[in-house]
Amino acid sequence: MSELQLGLLVIGVAAVVAVLVYNHVQERGVRREAERAFASQHPDALLGTPRQEPAQASPRPLPRRMEVPAGGMPDPRLDYVIELEVGRGTLPATVLEHWRALEHRFAPRALLAGSDGASWQPVVAGDVRSLTALRAALQIVSRGGVAGDAELLEFRSGAETLGAALGARISAPEMREALQAARELDGICAEADIQVALHVVGGDTQQAIEPDAHPFQIEPRADGVSLVLDVPRTAEPARAFEAMARSGHALAAARGARLVDDNGTLLDQRALAAIAAELEAVRTRLAAAGVEPGSDLALRLFS
Repeated sequence: MSELQLGLLVIGVAAVVAVLVYNHVQERGVRREAERAFASQHPDALLGTPRQEPAQASPRPLPRRMEVPAGGMPDPRLDYVIELEVGRGTLPATVLEHWRALEHRFAPRALLAGSDGASWQPVVAGDVRSLTALRAALQIVSRGGVAGDAELLEFRSGAETLGAALGARISAPEMREALQAARELDGICAEADIQVALHVVGGDTQQAIEPDAHPFQIEPRADGVSLVLDVPRTAEPARAFEAMARSGHALAAARGARLVDDNGTLLDQRALAAIAAELEAVRTRLAAAGVEPGSDLALRLFS
């Protein structure tokens, strides 16, 4: 081996070692940055603890999962939204191929929207636009509480992998600030996350009301039926409750039954009016937080 060949070999080995050292340093830097981003000086009272229900006229256990609107768009009020700029444009089919792993891992909380420069729409199969910008989003607050640090970091890492595959420039919010905002919203909504139930007991009340015609649910019980209103998922909850109360009164009168609360106490007009007023106050508090009961945002948030 000549001196020239030996020298080139030494230079090549040195270059490989330098690359390995550089990658190691970069990896440590990224890890430290992630640890700093998620460092917390205060314990989170909402994570790892059961949701507290406010006192109300007729508290009810809440369902674990509810139907959410299909084809929703990312909303920074409840989603962690990562922006991806695709300089030369890309086909939706290509985007969806790389998005599939994230969608499978985080469905139904993962949302993907795209823009061709004219409008933003959900990215779906069959879309033929040339997409120049994307929004990859993870819903981080819902009826179940706030997403965890590790989960959000996993989503962000997956979105960065998506961006690298598409040659996109990525812009993401600061993770700790996003989680703090989600906790604040969750605290507001926890106070309004209630259901109200009226019970028609006694007499012949089975299958007396057609459920699809009303903004409340009908649940059979051994001695009659229960009329149940999921407050934050119902548009104009006070009016919906008044309609539910009228149906309950009419049913009780027609079937020789009684309209009572969960404790079996007879409900008169004065008690019902007081509940309706309380529900209007709940609607006002939610609306002040930017969440109108029964809206698409509310249906996603209280899912």
